[in-house]
Amino acid sequence: MTTHSEHRTHTWTVAPEPFTTPDATVLRRAYYAEVAGRYWKRSVTEAEIDQGLLDFPDDGLAPPTGQFVVGRLAGEPLACGGIRLLDPVTAELTRVYVDQRARGTGGGAALLEVLEAQARALGAERVQLDTRSDLVEARALYARHGYAEIPAYNSGPYAEHWFEKRLV
Repeated sequence: MTTHSEHRTHTWTVAPEPFTTPDATVLRRAYYAEVAGRYWKRSVTEAEIDQGLLDFPDDGLAPPTGQFVVGRLAGEPLACGGIRLLDPVTAELTRVYVDQRARGTGGGAALLEVLEAQARALGAERVQLDTRSDLVEARALYARHGYAEIPAYNSGPYAEHWFEKRLV
């Protein structure tokens, strides 16, 4: 599924793409650099990004267990996200990232629309996610799009808030 989302004269195209493509790899590295840098309160080195991607692999983000998507604003790859099945009816949202230069242009909403459709296509009836307290933009995005805070469903080392949205 591909979606086109227009917001404030900006046009987003979001489509499935293997997480190993050059554009997807650049976006996954940028995602990790931002979330780790905010957590550590400093810039992250390339070696730390390499290690982080090894420690938190994206291997579940491909069919038949999941999907990775890349969002392009006016053709430029500036957003990404993934969905993976936790069980036959529960999908988990992960790696949701919009480049700072494109925030406020509808990219997050465009990502969620496609990722939720991908979750439905995988048979999911609900989407869950975890995030941290300092990722305030992400928490606001999820709340705006119908995600409600739920009790912890995992014990991830960085999970501080858990959300869920029913798809059916």
